[in-house]
Amino acid sequence: MKRTTQSTTRGLLLFGKGIFLFVALITLHGCTDDTQTVVNFTNLVMQDEFNTDGAPNPSLWSYNIGTGQNGWGNSELQFYTDRPKNVTVANGYMIITAHRESFNGSQYTSARLLTKDKFEQAYGRFEARIRLPWGQGLWPAFWMLGADIDTNPWPGAGEIDIMELRGQNPATVLGTVHGPGYSGGQSISKSYTLKNGRFDTDFHIFGIEWTPDYVNFYVDDVLYNQITPADVPGEWVFNKPFFILMNVAVGGNFVGPPNAQTVFPQTMLVDYVRVYN
Repeated sequence: MKRTTQSTTRGLLLFGKGIFLFVALITLHGCTDDTQTVVNFTNLVMQDEFNTDGAPNPSLWSYNIGTGQNGWGNSELQFYTDRPKNVTVANGYMIITAHRESFNGSQYTSARLLTKDKFEQAYGRFEARIRLPWGQGLWPAFWMLGADIDTNPWPGAGEIDIMELRGQNPATVLGTVHGPGYSGGQSISKSYTLKNGRFDTDFHIFGIEWTPDYVNFYVDDVLYNQITPADVPGEWVFNKPFFILMNVAVGGNFVGPPNAQTVFPQTMLVDYVRVYN
C-alpha cells in the first residue's frame, strides 16, 4: 500500500531524537562483531510522495539529458531523456523506465533526475522506498553528489551512493563513498544481501544517516555499513551540502552490457523520497 505519512517502520530507531544506541553491523562480508552508533533524525524537511500524476515536481527535480561524456564517465549505453516514456508519476509512484530502442544514436533510453540547485543539504537522514529493476546490464541507483561539483569536479566534490544494484545480482545492493584518492574502483564500499527475496520483487527502504563524523548505510532500517574519516585514504569531503540523484543506467563498467536474457522495459518504482535533520 502507498504510504503518505511519516514512516513508522524505524524499529529500534524509534527511541526518540538524540538517543544513541549500538547496533551490530551486518554485512555481506560477515562482519557481525562491529558496533556502530546510530542517530535518529526525526525532523522531516523534504518529502516527495509522488501523489500528483504527470511529470515529477519541477520545483524539486530536474534532468540530465543525453549520454554525457564517455557515457557519463562509465561507458554507459543509455540516452537519458525527460520523456514521459522514461519518467512519469502515476498511481502514487515515480516510475523510471529503461527501454531498448534506437534513440539519438543510442540503443537504450532511460532517465536520470536530480535535485541540484533545488534541494541540497548537509547531514541528516536521506531515504527512499523503492522497488528495483533487474537483469544483466541494469544499474539503478539512489545517490548524492557534492553541491560544489561545478567548481570542484568529481571526485573532489564527493559522492555518496545510498543504493546501487547490479541488475544481474538482484538480491544485493551496495553503499559507497567516493572522494579524492578513493574513487571508482578504489571507492569505500560494502554490500548488503537479502536473506530471502530480491529487490525487484518488493519495495525496500534505502537510506543513510549522515553526520560530520560518519555516514551510516541502511536497508529497511538495518544498519549494514558505517564509513568514517578514518576509513578513507584521502580527504573527507562529506562536510558540505549534497544533492540527490535517482536513475537507471544501462550498461557501463560497473555492470557490463545487457545480454539476450535481459528483458526490457525495466522500471524502478519510487514510492517516496524523504529527508530529515
